[in-house]
Formats: sequence, structure tokens, C-alpha cells
Amino acid sequence: MTKVKWLVAMIAVVVLLIGSVIGFNIYKYKKMGEYFASLPEPEFKVTVVEVLPQDWVPKIESFGFIEPYQGVTLASETAGTVVNIGFESGQALKAGDLLVNLDATVEQANLEAAKAKLPAMEAQAKRLQKLFGQGSVSEGQRDEAVANFLSLKAEIASLQATINRRTIKAPFDGVVGLRNVFLGDYLNAGTEIVRLEDISTMRLRFTLPQTQLSQVAVGQRIEVGVDAYPQKTFVGTITAIEPAVNYQSGMVQLQADIPNVDQVLRSGMFARVNVLLPMLKQQMVVPQIAINYTLYGDNVFIAEEHLENGTTVLRARPVDITVAERRAEVARISKGLEPGQKLITTGQLRLSNGSKVVVTEGFDIKAPAQLPAL
Repeated sequence: MTKVKWLVAMIAVVVLLIGSVIGFNIYKYKKMGEYFASLPEPEFKVTVVEVLPQDWVPKIESFGFIEPYQGVTLASETAGTVVNIGFESGQALKAGDLLVNLDATVEQANLEAAKAKLPAMEAQAKRLQKLFGQGSVSEGQRDEAVANFLSLKAEIASLQATINRRTIKAPFDGVVGLRNVFLGDYLNAGTEIVRLEDISTMRLRFTLPQTQLSQVAVGQRIEVGVDAYPQKTFVGTITAIEPAVNYQSGMVQLQADIPNVDQVLRSGMFARVNVLLPMLKQQMVVPQIAINYTLYGDNVFIAEEHLENGTTVLRARPVDITVAERRAEVARISKGLEPGQKLITTGQLRLSNGSKVVVTEGFDIKAPAQLPAL
């Protein structure tokens, strides 16, 4: 009987302890609920911008390399010794300006000798032509004299062409690079002398996917940027489109001309290309920092006014959007936003549907003037 009483007492103690713990927790959570209920609703500081329609010029992005309008590496056609150089490295030349003279003393002497024989040959041909008309010489004698005269004229023309090939001139207006020859050099046929390029207008070759071919045409404007001048935009025009699409890559090649008034563009430069498409009116353009990109879709928060207890408060509401195009710090929204809405640009990461927000200034995020190098 004693054991039963002891067991009952122990059970009563355990029940009492468990009940006291449960009661204490119930009391604690009740007080905590009363405390938090008495706290004011949290407010989140945000920055907002008003969504206003604006014009938007769509662009197709690509890249390519700058080429000269005309460019050639001048070389010697014949072997010979350099006796005269008519240019300096980096000089601007006109078409026909002298570059290099090769020694043509022997050819010039042969030319003078042939020219000295020409009057006698011509007179002989005319004399025999006259005698043939009188029947004093045969037709064969007349033909031989005429052939000798014409052969000598051809020899003179050949010698003159040989001399001309030893005088190398600029084929078009342009700027030369660094010369590779010096006085007294012996040049073999094909030896490179200097690079000549017409850089008054530069050409750009770039490629686009065949799916975008219907959006481009000859005469369409492009914007070009190069690393050497990051703050400057060059404007050009599409001048040619390759008629065939590369069947392996599905890309089509295009060519554009870019006026190079300041002559700052150089051939071989890597260029970023934006092909300008027709302007779109009244588009919703917003800062990219306001957009939350997720695997389930893109969304933004807008701040809406609500009248509560006679007071106007702002509350956040998420809105699903469709981003049509992104460019630098902004993006064009094709679906989801309406003009006049207040778009939350910063502070939205802490928000949920219905969060109370307060508009503030001073911590808006701005893009750095220069992106850090990787």
C-alpha cells in the first residue's frame, strides 16, 4: 500500500511540474503577443520613381573590327637598288605622289637608244610605202620596213613600262605607316615598302543572326564604340549585306561605312556595334535596379496609397512584369506597368506584399563611372 501511495504522489508531482511549465509558456506567449501587438507597424525606407512613358530606340547589339576604306601594302614589282625615297613615315599622301625610285640607269639608256632609232625607222617605212605605190619595191620589202618600225615602237613602250615599274607611286590618297626601306637598299621583287591606308572613311564588318536579318537594311544607321575612346560614339551607315547566310553558324555578314573626320579610328580596332531600329513611342522604361530577376519570373514593387484610420499610408505591392529589352542601367517593360505608378527602386529586397513603406532620399544606388576590371 505504501508503494501505491508513493507512485501516486510521484505522478501528481510530475503532472504538477508539466502543468506549471505549460501554464508558464502560455502566459509568456500571451504577454509576448500583447507586447508585439502594442508595437507600431514596421516601416521600410525606400526610394521611388514615377513611371513615365518615353520614346525608346531598340538596338541590335553585335561586334566587329574596323577596316580602312582602302588599304594596301605597297611592294616592289621588280628587283633593284633604292636611289630615291619621296616620303616619311606617317605622312599623308595624294594619289600619284612618289614613294620610291629604283635604279633604272640601264633601262633608261636602252630607252634613249631605241628612241634615237625611231625617226630613221619611221622615215624608212614611209619611203618604202611611197616606192611601193610607184611599183619600185616589192610588197614584202614594204611590209618588212613597217614591221621594223612598229616593233621598235613596241620596244620603246616596253622599256618605258619597265622604267615606270621602278617608280613606285601612291595609288590613292591616304596615310602611310612606317617605311621599311632605306637609300641604297637592294629590293627583291615583292619586298614590302610601306602600308598605305585611306582613313577618311572607315569600314566595319560585323555579323548578325539570320533571325534578325529582316530588321536590317542598306542605309540603316548604326552606333559604334571602341575601347580607345570609351566616351565617344561613332555613327555610321550599313552599306552592304552579304547575300548568303553561313549555313554552319546561321550568321550573316554586314558592312558599314563610318566617317572618320578626326581620323581617330584605326584599322584593326575591336568595335561594339548597335544597329538602330525604328523608334517605339510611349514605352515603359525603368531602372534595372528596381527589377527582381528570379527563376519564376521578373517582378517589381510599386508603392500605393491607402487611406487607413483617416491617414494616408504607402504600402508595397509586387507586380509581375515582362522585360523586353535591357540596356546599361535601364530596361524596357512591355507588360505589367502603367503610367503614373510609383516604382520602388531601392529597399525592395526586405519587402513583402502589403509592407508599409516610407519614401526617403539619400541612399539611391548609382552605377559607378567606370566598371572594375575583371
